[in-house]
Amino acid sequence: MKIQILGPGCPKCRLLEQHAREAVNELGIQAEFEKIEEVDDIMAFGVLMTPALAIDDEVKVVGRVLTKDQIKALLS
Repeated sequence: MKIQILGPGCPKCRLLEQHAREAVNELGIQAEFEKIEEVDDIMAFGVLMTPALAIDDEVKVVGRVLTKDQIKALLS
């Protein structure tokens, strides 16, 4: 599984990544994390507002920070 955090590295982007990592650890699953920070790369996903979360190249959430439990629900 690949989890992608789309955003320029702002505090909300870092918080989303932290929540995603905690969710993966608690679920005990294997995941590769990728940070996508370049505007052109973010826009290639069709994302105009950050932070965004993509799982296996599919954008799941745009423009908000999910809680750890919300991310766990997406991954289950």
